Amino acid sequence: MSSTHTAGSEPLFSKPSSPVGIVAVVMATVTGVLHLLAVMNAIQFDQTLAILFALNGLGFLGGIVVYLSRYWRRPLFLVAAAYAVVTILALFPERGWGLEAFYMEGSINPIIVITKAAEAILAACALYLYAGSGE
Repeated sequence: MSSTHTAGSEPLFSKPSSPVGIVAVVMATVTGVLHLLAVMNAIQFDQTLAILFALNGLGFLGGIVVYLSRYWRRPLFLVAAAYAVVTILALFPERGWGLEAFYMEGSINPIIVITKAAEAILAACALYLYAGSGE
């Protein structure tokens, strides 16, 4: 996104200017929606975890809104990458530090795999966009 215009002359929202930005939005949407859906299962056994899933999902979806708005600035790419990495790392203290973190009841949990892959791709996209938007 360009910072050469004044805030008043740009539209409030605009689509990403690169295909990598579109991939980042898709990945943030995937992980945000899946975290919100996970709230329904988590609420049955751990209310705190359900709240964390809800906040995390809303954080990703809120990040999309800010990214698509004229308020997005280059340093926020680093915030987005860090947020995605922290979310990946948050899995391990709860579920174990090895591959067992990706398993539930003896079989691989595709939702965990998809969310963590989406977050890793999002982090890579954010770092790429940060590097490419040097000022």
